[in-house]
Amino acid sequence: MNVSFHIEIQNLYQKLIDAWNNRDAQGMAVLFEEQGVQIGFDGSKVIGQEEILSHLTPIFEGHPTAPFVTKVKDTRLLGTDVAILHAIAGMISPETSDINPSVNAHQTLVAVKKDHEWQIELFQNTPAQFHGKPELVEEMTEELRQLLHK
Repeated sequence: MNVSFHIEIQNLYQKLIDAWNNRDAQGMAVLFEEQGVQIGFDGSKVIGQEEILSHLTPIFEGHPTAPFVTKVKDTRLLGTDVAILHAIAGMISPETSDINPSVNAHQTLVAVKKDHEWQIELFQNTPAQFHGKPELVEEMTEELRQLLHK
């Protein structure tokens, strides 16, 4: 089994997170497969590089988006040219420079390899509010907070 795929998929994910943190809509969009899908924290679904770009551009131009702090939890091959990555994510609140627990999320990335290059087929950012289980929100927040002090 190709062990380097873990690094390749994590690098693809990190490029996506870096593009978000740098407010680079073009940098995010080009990482997606031609008909790749992005599902946002609010449930918005955009398909394809052009739509992803036109969706993200006004967000970055009109809103002071908070940067992500992320931790990859798992990467697995689903076939020879398909992989999945699971991560947890938090956002740094500009007011406190700390993780804002109300926007913690699970992030899922499905990547496909075409012409020797990994691209994003699906990226989904799902709220992690754990309704009725505040201790799980705090546990995730603390796990992400540890990354701030590295």
